[in-house]
Amino acid sequence: MTAIGLPILLPFALIIVLLFTRSTVYNRWIGIVGGALNMLVAVYLFIQLRNDEVLVLQMGGWAAPYGITLAVDYLGALMLLVTALIVMVIAIYAFNFVGYSPGYSKFYVFFFSLTMGVNGAFITGDVFNFYVWLEVILLSSFVLITMGAKKEQLEGGIKYMTLNLIASLLFLAGIGLLYGKTGTLNMAHLAQILNNDQQSILMNTSAMMFFVALGIKAAVFPLFFWLPASYHTPNITVTSLFAGLLTKVGVYALIRFFTLFFVQDVFFWHNLLLIIAGLTMVIGGMAATIYFETRRILSYHIISQIGYMIMGLGIYTPLAIAGAIFFMIHNIIAKTNTFLVMGIVSKIKGTFYLKDIGGLYKERPFIAILFIIPAFALAGIPPLSGFFGKFILIKAGFEDKHYIVTAVAVLTSLLTLYSMIKIWNEAFLKKQPENTQLPSDVKLNISEVLPSVILAIASVLLGLLAASFFELTHIAANQLMDPNVYIEAVLKGTE
Repeated sequence: MTAIGLPILLPFALIIVLLFTRSTVYNRWIGIVGGALNMLVAVYLFIQLRNDEVLVLQMGGWAAPYGITLAVDYLGALMLLVTALIVMVIAIYAFNFVGYSPGYSKFYVFFFSLTMGVNGAFITGDVFNFYVWLEVILLSSFVLITMGAKKEQLEGGIKYMTLNLIASLLFLAGIGLLYGKTGTLNMAHLAQILNNDQQSILMNTSAMMFFVALGIKAAVFPLFFWLPASYHTPNITVTSLFAGLLTKVGVYALIRFFTLFFVQDVFFWHNLLLIIAGLTMVIGGMAATIYFETRRILSYHIISQIGYMIMGLGIYTPLAIAGAIFFMIHNIIAKTNTFLVMGIVSKIKGTFYLKDIGGLYKERPFIAILFIIPAFALAGIPPLSGFFGKFILIKAGFEDKHYIVTAVAVLTSLLTLYSMIKIWNEAFLKKQPENTQLPSDVKLNISEVLPSVILAIASVLLGLLAASFFELTHIAANQLMDPNVYIEAVLKGTE
């Protein structure tokens, strides 16, 4: 099915157009139209998936494992959908928040190259091509994080680039070991070989390389320090984009790899994942409580909430994997929205520091509502999406008798709630501090508010329709736990 290539081809075509467009006004409208088209492509592929369990495209007509394979199962389709939603709302948000800002003339070029990289990572069926897409993401994100060329941006960009380059080198070393042991890098072919290999326990050396590399990309404990050191430095539009998508590519890869072909030493890996998940949750949650700069608070919460996703993988039951996928999609939506709202708050008050902000509940009650929805969703307050994601994971933890990590998950929810209440009290309830210089006559444009409205509605609907959405994540989890359908679809017609 040739449409499978559209999530890559569409952003690539938009990049070509943008390279020849000098008008900032045209670029902004191309960004919005491109985001909408990307959404239509994701919806179309998801609809097509309802007729087939796995969509496969063998590039150039070369059958797997010799050619380049693109494959979309339910996990890939759901990730494409939520990515398209984030890309669309960020394109709208950037209309004014990036706009005519100096140093951002090529924002949309790298915005869509990042989109292309993320989409490619979600649909590739080959480990080496996944590495290629990781590098596309890394280069695009480095340019975006340093746009504007301020000192703090360059410092944050160097930290970000250095640690992620180390991750890339480890990933490439893991690819070399993997290919040397199996003679293939096609994911389905790897799964077929390793499931029938009596010596597959020797894959632990390769698996460890991938785990460390993807652990850096996903910002798990103790490999997360690059994230809070860099995410608070760029334009809030860029930070919002990164907050929703970048670490989730690493989480996606961990789930994909450790359910498809790194499935040999279950006892070791799942216990390690649970330990890492618990430490990631609690350390990120505790660190968030000590800051008063909103972007830093929310950055540490990105780390904390990654722990829930890794917890689901560590428990490794269909319910837990379904919960991890549900929670990841909820978190992408809610976390992006909290950053978007903080961008609006910063425009109104001129700062991201809570000590210099106050009185927003009386001044802008609508903005207060826009904040409280994703904040409560992240804290797990019913009936919002975060409650059901956490409930599924906690239920899976109790059912599989992982009491310690489950208790840590509950404790971390309280830490998240504390941090969100702190932001609410400081920014919205307390009076505006005296002797603070505020921007004069701040008017909000529809393009600045609409993205938060869309994502707030998505969080509410994800909670109200949690049962229906859980069915989709459960299908995805069952495909991951029993990958034979994926393997057969990709290797169809090969010996």
